[in-house]
Amino acid sequence: MLSVLGDSFMTLALPLFAVTELHVTTARAALLPFALSLPFLVVSLPAGALIDRWRRRTVMLVCDAAQAGAFGAIVLLAHLHALAFPVLMSLLAVSGCAAVFFQVACTSFLPGLVTDPGKLHRGNARLYLSESVAKTLGPVAAGPVISVLGPVGAIAVNACSFVSSLLAVGGITHRESRVPREKDRSRVRLAAEIGQGLRFVLRHPVLEPVLSAGAVYVFFLSMLDATLVLYLRFSRGMPTGEIGIVLGLAGIGAPLGSIASKRLADRWGASGALVLSAAINVAGTATIPLFGTLGWTAGLIAGGVAQGFGDAVFGPISLTLRQNVAGPDLVGRVNSVQRFLLWGMIPLGSAAASATITLTGLASTLWIGGLGTILCLPTLMRRGVRRALIPTVTPVTDRAP
Repeated sequence: MLSVLGDSFMTLALPLFAVTELHVTTARAALLPFALSLPFLVVSLPAGALIDRWRRRTVMLVCDAAQAGAFGAIVLLAHLHALAFPVLMSLLAVSGCAAVFFQVACTSFLPGLVTDPGKLHRGNARLYLSESVAKTLGPVAAGPVISVLGPVGAIAVNACSFVSSLLAVGGITHRESRVPREKDRSRVRLAAEIGQGLRFVLRHPVLEPVLSAGAVYVFFLSMLDATLVLYLRFSRGMPTGEIGIVLGLAGIGAPLGSIASKRLADRWGASGALVLSAAINVAGTATIPLFGTLGWTAGLIAGGVAQGFGDAVFGPISLTLRQNVAGPDLVGRVNSVQRFLLWGMIPLGSAAASATITLTGLASTLWIGGLGTILCLPTLMRRGVRRALIPTVTPVTDRAP
């Protein structure tokens, strides 16, 4: 939660820092999420195979230290007036690599702590709840922090959050056994294990449509996210503090969704709850460009609440599904495929946003991102998900064929 709280500062601070301190264009500022998330496209798959061999707590500790160092270096270079835009992009890429390993390790660590399948979804929902609370509080606090300390100060707060996260993870007493070292030396086996994780996901009748829909959604959402703060600040003239309030209050939907996730899954079944939450999510996301164009703050908040609610219902259900069907020996690779397919779309969406801003401007990029998320619904309602919603068709299985 601590590192997520710091990261939520970056949503507001990084693009403003790039434009106001480094004097780059809004199109180049939109590339910052590209640098931060490109590692998800490049190293997610090998990360999953390696994490299935390593102690996940140790991985999390190293990654927290790396991210604290990367953002600390940004702050130091900024104070020395020695930070060039390519260096900023490189340091964000280092942080992104650490984030890949940390997040795959974190989502693969929980099943070792919570061995009761009935309690696993509740544990996942609580993780999402803590993250969503941090994402709600972060942007609200970011506005005043940036006003007082400036964007560089907000980045320093983010660096400190990783130090706090490092201390919190260090306090976890659970220890894992380690895979014998001779297995680690086999590069051929590493490639085979990566392929095993990919085949498992792509052949699974439920995981494949769920993750494919997520990839479509994240691509267009990334276009919207890369554009929204820049559009509100530089096209609509919205003050930084007000943008922070909009982003923070919009995040209220996420804690509510985390609380409701287990209940909706029990009531509608996993597939039904996934489709319902995706529809609510898209309904909110698709309205954000309209309310942003109108400059209607309340509408932006309402759209964000619906988006956050749907995402926080969808996330724990999807994660619990992956953990349950993969098993402890494969869960790291399956989670890494999820990071590859979904988070790997963030750099592609950010690059598409930068190109679209250059060609057509901020407003049209915002519309493309918001409306494009609708395409995730037909992608989701296929194969096992569709069969689960229509009981007369051959029943769906939660196991890969």
